[in-house]
Amino acid sequence: MAKKATLPEFEMLGKYKIKPLPYGIAKTEEDALEIAKKIGYPVALKIVSPEITHKTDVGGVKVRIKDEKRLKHAYEDIMEGAKKHKITGVLVQKMARRGVELIIGGKKDPQFGHLVILGMGGVYVEIFRDVTARICPINKQDVKDMINELESHPLITGIRGMKPIKLGALYSLMVKTSKMIVNEDMEELDLNPVIFDEKGYDIVDVRYAK
Repeated sequence: MAKKATLPEFEMLGKYKIKPLPYGIAKTEEDALEIAKKIGYPVALKIVSPEITHKTDVGGVKVRIKDEKRLKHAYEDIMEGAKKHKITGVLVQKMARRGVELIIGGKKDPQFGHLVILGMGGVYVEIFRDVTARICPINKQDVKDMINELESHPLITGIRGMKPIKLGALYSLMVKTSKMIVNEDMEELDLNPVIFDEKGYDIVDVRYAK
């Protein structure tokens, strides 16, 4: 296979010792099979294209792919759905854990400067808009306060029959993200969703603008 291709968004995380899910960029179906075999099933496939903002609109996301046969079908479906667009490649990514979906992000406010944001992620961020923010930089206590401000905080800290997520991992990720936003002078950042459980987290998608 050719030299490993990377995504700048994921490379940016690496600079701050934030690990994304194992992934690779496939240029061909053979690439996709090789990457999936290396990182291990199940995997997800996502179209990579500068012309496609909402990947699901063109059938550009396939998840929970468990074997080579399903991967081949998924790859063909993605390429067929996106054939009218410029395609950079297909992201082959380790399937994320199941857990609590959070959004961790930030923006540059003209009055307050860089802000870091925490809230419910995935589709819930648009439905419930349960988010809170702080001026960067932040520390562990700031993160604790942010969690308590969320109406959905019992999903994070634990309720009867449901274990809390790994809070130490959330504190660490939030502080690192705050530093990244400031150091890279970002206009916007979205880590969404970041899926947490009692053992850790998986960052599924990253977007930023400078």
